[in-house]
Amino acid sequence: MTDHVDLEGAGFETRAIHGGGGADPATGAVNTPVYLSSTFKQDGVGVHRGYEYARSSNPSRASLEANIALLEGARWGFAFGSGLAAEDAVLRVLAPGDHLILPNDAYGGTYRLATRVHARAGLVVDAVDLVDLDALERAWRPTTRMVWVETPTNPLLRVVDIEAVAQLAHARDAAVVVDNTFATPWLQLPLALGADVVVHSTTKYLGGHSDVVGGFAATNDQDLAERIGFLQNAAGAVPGPFDCYLVQRGLKTLSLRMERHCDNALAVVDLLRSHRAVATVLHPSLPSHPGHAVARRQMRRFGGMVGFTLAGGEAAAIEVCARTRIFTLAESLGAVESLIEHPGRMTHASVAGSSNEVPSDLVRLSVGLESVEDLVGDLRSALDAVG
Repeated sequence: MTDHVDLEGAGFETRAIHGGGGADPATGAVNTPVYLSSTFKQDGVGVHRGYEYARSSNPSRASLEANIALLEGARWGFAFGSGLAAEDAVLRVLAPGDHLILPNDAYGGTYRLATRVHARAGLVVDAVDLVDLDALERAWRPTTRMVWVETPTNPLLRVVDIEAVAQLAHARDAAVVVDNTFATPWLQLPLALGADVVVHSTTKYLGGHSDVVGGFAATNDQDLAERIGFLQNAAGAVPGPFDCYLVQRGLKTLSLRMERHCDNALAVVDLLRSHRAVATVLHPSLPSHPGHAVARRQMRRFGGMVGFTLAGGEAAAIEVCARTRIFTLAESLGAVESLIEHPGRMTHASVAGSSNEVPSDLVRLSVGLESVEDLVGDLRSALDAVG
């Protein structure tokens, strides 16, 4: 029997380190082994030890699922091969003709999945400003079955009041899904605020090292759990056991990394606010940010993602992206190294020409864990060249 640690009432860091199930019963290994077997010996016809075939379940995946679910305060959790695979499974609980409400600044991949994949199968999709509850009410239809929330949003870092949206949706018998990738369970707990499902790209902060792609969905609703679990097995978009190991390894240092991400982001924000080349700075820590009060209420801190626009427009934004040396020009986010990108031409190119189109002069930063003096100096040098 696995040597479980009693985690009732334990702090976040303890749950992150010990929440996967304890030491391996066979060897005493403190890390869950990477179980590479695709199939499992049965003791009799239909009699097994919890595992039959690795698409359906695998001990490495089960450990990861238990670990993230514990951190999110969820009874059920499901790991997937990518964040979009997790989102796809959640969207598949909807039926043709159902109405989905997305944020009007949703991540480009989410918008593409909903409008170009699921809409072709009969899903009706509207993009709405979820910060404005009146706008959400105006967009409501008798067939609305799900509201999809990002907060902070990607890439405009707007803050949505999860509790208020959940109350509105539940009063109308609709489910609320929150993409918690930017915040992580260390900063924010959507299920405790009333959400029905929480999803992640575990590629980002949970994995934290730019070396794995994965996704996750968790819920406390038994019906939704059964449907998502069925789709996980039926469609088979599951992560391999080594990918599960890498994400679980990342979880062990999540709180330490998030503290440093947040600290470094605040220093970067201070530089951007004072530089003549910068037109606007987007970060929930700023008292001038429209979502500052909500962020203070529902988040532990304000996160490591920062956006800003350039006084010199799109050309200046592209030049800044090209001039940094410590901030690496690359897509993705949430890892130990700092990244810079131009959303309009990179991560959000799929929404060009739509209501979700992002400003052409916007630059997005994923502030990493490097020495903060080096990060600030690198950005200052790039900004000085355009301003």
